[in-house]
Amino acid sequence: MLLTYKLRRHRQLLLFSFKMFQVATPHSQYTGHHQHLPVSLPTVQLPRNLSRPKFTDVSRDALIAVSPDLADVPSEYIRRGLCQDPGPLSRGINAFALPPTLPRSQIPSVLKVSLTIPSDEVQYPSHILAISSAKSSRSDSDHVYVFAVHALVLAANCARLPALPPSNPSPSANGHLALPVLPVTLPSPAAFHVIHRYLYTHRLDGVMTALGFPASSFQPSLTHQNVLAILQSPDTVHSLAVLLCRHTSGNLVQLTALTAHVRDLWQDMVSLGLFDNELWDTLDLAWEVLLGALNLAVLNQH
Repeated sequence: MLLTYKLRRHRQLLLFSFKMFQVATPHSQYTGHHQHLPVSLPTVQLPRNLSRPKFTDVSRDALIAVSPDLADVPSEYIRRGLCQDPGPLSRGINAFALPPTLPRSQIPSVLKVSLTIPSDEVQYPSHILAISSAKSSRSDSDHVYVFAVHALVLAANCARLPALPPSNPSPSANGHLALPVLPVTLPSPAAFHVIHRYLYTHRLDGVMTALGFPASSFQPSLTHQNVLAILQSPDTVHSLAVLLCRHTSGNLVQLTALTAHVRDLWQDMVSLGLFDNELWDTLDLAWEVLLGALNLAVLNQH
């Protein structure tokens, strides 16, 4: 009862507390290890919830263009199939090394990469995404983030991503692969790292740790059932908020930087038309825990 009361009290303080926070937008690429970069931006008022846009199914034309043999297969079945056997796809995107970024002025139409994994063990990607910021004022606007992708993975999951041009790359005799490069703009190019990893691993605990939450909070793994159960338990949400507050030592700069990471992921998901319920519920969990940790940090300073 005491924990429930505390959480309820924290929610009552949200409007007061959030006027004090500055949301920092990190300029570094997202990795599995969270980096806290204090950046001064105008004070913003955080929303109580991260709203979900109205569901839109993926384009049948985009799916058929990528894989004509799937014309009569419902998109949900395609997504399930990709989840059940992600091994060849995951090995494909790891079959060569890509630089994390490229200068915007040097984006090629085709990128040639050297393969390190035999072709009989992988399904090689079809494209390279060159992702730039939709905000021209960002300091990283001179560079683009690059990701190897399979057209089918994107077509099956992203309702608002333009159809990818045809591509059927095959390794050359000397072990090279030539992949077409597709420029894309997103609100936060760096946050796409979290989406990219999730689309190939479907690890919800990986999403949380990539955002900057302590891995110890979600051991040994985090399932969708776990996420839903936690969201229905104010006591558990409060306990996770306490752990996060301890993990950051109640540092508001670190917590608001983490808040920016979650916000950036949310913006990219909306922009791509990514309506995966498991990922959205995990985003809701991250936000709930963050709100609790932020309010605990404010209370501890008074």
